[in-house]
Amino acid sequence: MNSLKGKLFEWLKEILVAGIIGNINESFSMLNSKVGEISSQLSASPQSFQPMVFNLIRGISENAIMPIAGLILTFIACYELIQLVISHNNLSNFETWIFFKWVFKTFVAVELISNTFTITLAVFDVAGHVIQQSGGLVQAGLTLDPGAMMNMQATLEAKDVGALLGIFLQSMILNTLFQIMAILIFVIVYGRMIEIYLMVSLAPIPFATFANREQSMIGQNYLRALFALGFQGFLIMICVAIYAMLLKTVVFSEDILRSMWNALGMSVLLAFTLFRTGTLAKSVLHSH
Repeated sequence: MNSLKGKLFEWLKEILVAGIIGNINESFSMLNSKVGEISSQLSASPQSFQPMVFNLIRGISENAIMPIAGLILTFIACYELIQLVISHNNLSNFETWIFFKWVFKTFVAVELISNTFTITLAVFDVAGHVIQQSGGLVQAGLTLDPGAMMNMQATLEAKDVGALLGIFLQSMILNTLFQIMAILIFVIVYGRMIEIYLMVSLAPIPFATFANREQSMIGQNYLRALFALGFQGFLIMICVAIYAMLLKTVVFSEDILRSMWNALGMSVLLAFTLFRTGTLAKSVLHSH
């Protein structure tokens, strides 16, 4: 009877140890996969992320927003010309260079509006290059150490069935949190891209304000907002990278129960920091 009982406990231990190791491997494999996915998604330009959506947004912007931008530019150009005339005492101090200045500024403003999408996409191309480079470094840093896994398995095999059951349940919770984190990252990544599409759709209007010094603050703030959206992806990559590195060191400590709880706390911290990336990017670039 005792022999049968001992074999039963040994069988349960093998199942629990294999389950714990399997949950941890699955969690880290999921993290590796998710990091690879978000690296490509965050570095994607708006036109390559969802081409059909981008073409729709571009068509709406060119047909509905561009005429409004043209009216704004016409008003600003006329206002700028009046300001130039008044500033020289109603042409009593006539200087022909002021008209060349006005023509040049108007020409530049027209060119900016005509190349609105080229300029806005260039912003995200720069940010995408940075994200892509950082994503490669993060992916390389998430490889599991086989030696550490063997040490963890030896530590688990030395525990009794009751302790292993508790660790197994917590490893399942941790695995579930990884899935929740994957959904959270999906929501943040797609939410950021939708915000980018909304910003790009209105691009001609702020670009039309560059012809006037006072009104150009609108266009400058718009460009800062574009860069903030672009580099928000970089901050998301940094958050995931820090989380991955910290989790890698915590999970393989000798006190496995404490490691699991620390991992849960880090998962909650990751969720909080991901939601803060947009605000932080705007704060750094002074966008409001």
